[in-house]
Amino acid sequence: MKITVIGTGYVGLVAGACLADMGNNVICVDNNEDKLNLLKSGVIPIYEPGLEELVKSNVLENRLAFSSDIDNAVKVSQVCFIAVGTPQGEDGSADLHYVFDVVKSIAKAMNGYKVIVDKSTVPVGTAERVTEIVKQYSSYPFDVVSNPEFLKQGNAVDDFLHPDRVIIGSNSEEATKIMQEIYAPFFRTGNRVIVMDVKSAEMTKYAANCFLATKISFMNEIANLCEKIGANAEMVRVGITTDSRIGNKFMFPGLGYGGSCFPKDVKALIKTASENDCLMTIVQAADETNKKQRSLFVKKITDRFGKDLNGKTFGVWGLAFKPKTNDMREAPAITIINELLNMGAKVKAYDPKAMDTAKLYFENNIEYSSSAYDAVENTDAMLLLTEWNEFRRPDFERIKSLMKQNIIFDGRNQYDSARLREKGFEYFQFGHQSVETPLSV
Repeated sequence: MKITVIGTGYVGLVAGACLADMGNNVICVDNNEDKLNLLKSGVIPIYEPGLEELVKSNVLENRLAFSSDIDNAVKVSQVCFIAVGTPQGEDGSADLHYVFDVVKSIAKAMNGYKVIVDKSTVPVGTAERVTEIVKQYSSYPFDVVSNPEFLKQGNAVDDFLHPDRVIIGSNSEEATKIMQEIYAPFFRTGNRVIVMDVKSAEMTKYAANCFLATKISFMNEIANLCEKIGANAEMVRVGITTDSRIGNKFMFPGLGYGGSCFPKDVKALIKTASENDCLMTIVQAADETNKKQRSLFVKKITDRFGKDLNGKTFGVWGLAFKPKTNDMREAPAITIINELLNMGAKVKAYDPKAMDTAKLYFENNIEYSSSAYDAVENTDAMLLLTEWNEFRRPDFERIKSLMKQNIIFDGRNQYDSARLREKGFEYFQFGHQSVETPLSV
């Protein structure tokens, strides 16, 4: 099948490469010529495991191409996926002007029946607005489909190739059949395609993300209470997540969620609810708790060092909002580092993939280290902000030899407090009473 994917960000590039890998002829369209030139030369501007190999192999097989010519791409394709950004507006709503600009371009280029697919995360009712726009600029037949993505950054390629489910929101039998044909190769061992009406599909994406965000915030509130009363949050977590009704995903206490989806989608759903006179008390609480976690982490630091951090240097491990990505959108590191800088601290930081991204946020206000151990040399404390695998089993004796003070603030509850105490560290984490006085070693 001939397919156009408009937008070459995380969603569009992954979707385009994976659809091409199933034998489709795919054109990925973008208006950023610099990005297109990188892609054409085999350079992938985002870090996503497995994506570079997938793109290069499908370009080599002439199944995947990159272009800025949306007019031609639409004309030669039957299906047009819209995968452009829907950034958060000042009022919390999703900004849809990129989506609508693309829709106008599609409509003007149409030369026959097209299936226009909303792959971007869009509020309920967007498909209706898309339909109205297309009708203004084209008299050709078309259908609008909602096909929300459920990709986890750091695992996006595998999620697309082996999805839990595919949601097809369609009010057209013809469009539904075409979409089922596109996704059939991804379900050779079973059919997990769920067909529903368009509005329900649009709502499903927001409902899923907000529920997962709520799980994270719930576990963080439990951990904060555990810390106050002397309970062990990890034991509590194990105790509740072994209940099959609850499950163990998204139930780890720490700095909360970040990235391009959860923060934006939570606020967008709250905004949609307010426009329809519906109070989203639970979702609002999840948002507030998430923001509070970062402040609580900084408070742990100021409780130990005071609010005047002049002369103090902190070594930061992890800048991306999660492992296996270089994405720092809404990353806890941004809030935490900026608060420390405002209090006079110096910051040395290291991340396996997000160092270049970090320079867009911090410029020359922090020191960029060449390794995790370089980041803690001559520091007063180490801050673990992203749980990369390479940070899980560090050489603590080497860390002790490098640091001025043996203090660790663990924002991801990654280490064993008893073990660190034995090694002579002061150790602070979420959901446990902090170990401030190490054993003599």
